[in-house]
Amino acid sequence: MTTSSHTAVALGDSVRALLDGKNFASVATLGPNGAPQNSVVWIKREGDAVLFSSTDGRQKVRNLRRDPRISLTVFDLANPYSSAEIRGVAEILPDEGKRLPYELSHKYLGIDPPAEKDDEVRVIIRVVPRKVVSFSV
Repeated sequence: MTTSSHTAVALGDSVRALLDGKNFASVATLGPNGAPQNSVVWIKREGDAVLFSSTDGRQKVRNLRRDPRISLTVFDLANPYSSAEIRGVAEILPDEGKRLPYELSHKYLGIDPPAEKDDEVRVIIRVVPRKVVSFSV
């Protein structure tokens, strides 16, 4: 499925199921010199947006503040031949109550996350899809 790079895209049911499962996502951002930087994150779907948590000083957050373009790939751990790439733009939102790490830890592990230092600043990265490419075998 290919769409204009300026409008948000609705996610199909199979992509929503991938995002709602306990599947990890690989997130690619662009570094200061244009080189890709990749990391694996826990994710949560909110409507047609994808959320993940990070501490504010991480490289991916610095990259997204400079250039909000992002690519997120998720595959089904039970069937790795089922996957989706979501390209879009990221919004960096405050998470003063550290709500998202709590929700993600419960989704993936069923327990509270480990305590963090009070001065650790958490942000929510909200990915708005502009293009979705899904694969299944």
